[in-house]
Amino acid sequence: MITLDPQFITDKKGEKIAVVLPIGDFKAIIEELEELEEIKLYDEAQNSNEVSIPIDEAFKMIEAKRKAE
Repeated sequence: MITLDPQFITDKKGEKIAVVLPIGDFKAIIEELEELEEIKLYDEAQNSNEVSIPIDEAFKMIEAKRKAE
């Protein structure tokens, strides 16, 4: 779990309107979000009824299509 040390920017009423994070915290959040997106896509692929093919075969099919164009 990421431990954050945010700073807040407030408006004249004292309401929080923005957050300032150290760059390291920001990068850690982005990495976590990217990993979560990959997990989500993996889960969706696993739950779909589509036939899957090995990655090597997929690359061969893509290359063949490129050469044919």
